[in-house]
Amino acid sequence: MHAKTDSEGTSIDASWLPRSPRRPIYYVQSPSNHDVEKMSYGSSPAGSPAHHYYHCSPIHHSRESSSSRFSASLKNPRNLSPWKHVQLHQDDDDDETDGRYGGSTDKVRLYLCIGLFFIVMFTVFCLILWGASKAYKPKIIVKNIVFENFNVQAGNDGSGVPTDMLSLNSTVKILYRNPATFFAVHVTSTPLELHYFRLKLAAGQMKKFTESRKSQRKVVTVVKGHQVPLYGGVSVLASARDQQHLARVEVPLNLTFLVRSRAYILGRLVKSKFYSHIRCSVTLKGNKLGKPLNLTNSCNYD
Repeated sequence: MHAKTDSEGTSIDASWLPRSPRRPIYYVQSPSNHDVEKMSYGSSPAGSPAHHYYHCSPIHHSRESSSSRFSASLKNPRNLSPWKHVQLHQDDDDDETDGRYGGSTDKVRLYLCIGLFFIVMFTVFCLILWGASKAYKPKIIVKNIVFENFNVQAGNDGSGVPTDMLSLNSTVKILYRNPATFFAVHVTSTPLELHYFRLKLAAGQMKKFTESRKSQRKVVTVVKGHQVPLYGGVSVLASARDQQHLARVEVPLNLTFLVRSRAYILGRLVKSKFYSHIRCSVTLKGNKLGKPLNLTNSCNYD
């Protein structure tokens, strides 16, 4: 060893000179088992540099430290290679991605369940209203009918066939009541018809109207016939040509019609319909013209 003398006469051993700064430590892939066994026993390949070469190498560790670290890596199986670490990180990212997509799917399912729940509840509510409305069927009462006049005279039908012709004028008074507490009704009807058996003698149309909740009204409808050919079908009216026998005329008639009531409970979402088939028996009397005939107990309501 060569010694160097400074200005103060002291000598410093060259081996104790300051070393160069340490370089960053690099990790390399673990060697095979065969190389590890050789290094663990301290053997080195032929022509390897001296011990001071390892101090200057970039790896910067001694043979003993390398051997001990490699031996520890063999004893500790939990030390994973770099690409295994990368694979684990990728799996974690995939798990996080799956969790994020799964969360959005759960939200969609939750919204669908909530929407379906509200639809079912609304349907049940509508069914309850519809069922409750059936208990409020409108009340219809045919009060009376007034025959204003009737006349029988000889004439010809549309084809020129001579026959007796009947003209009749009457009015029907109806009481309509809506007992419902939470909906109004829209009322229409078929024509009111007066029949002698199957022969229609007069007809009239009731005007449509809307009845509010818990209210009632009287409806008056004109039922009339003009120049109706009889063709001998009403023999009892044959004597009605003579005004002297008019007071003794009695003709049994039937008054028939259908009343339709529609209730719109939730706009047009919930509808409730009521039908009333009405048939009344009435007798046309020549001596009762202009007087109301009571029909309160003479009608059937279906």
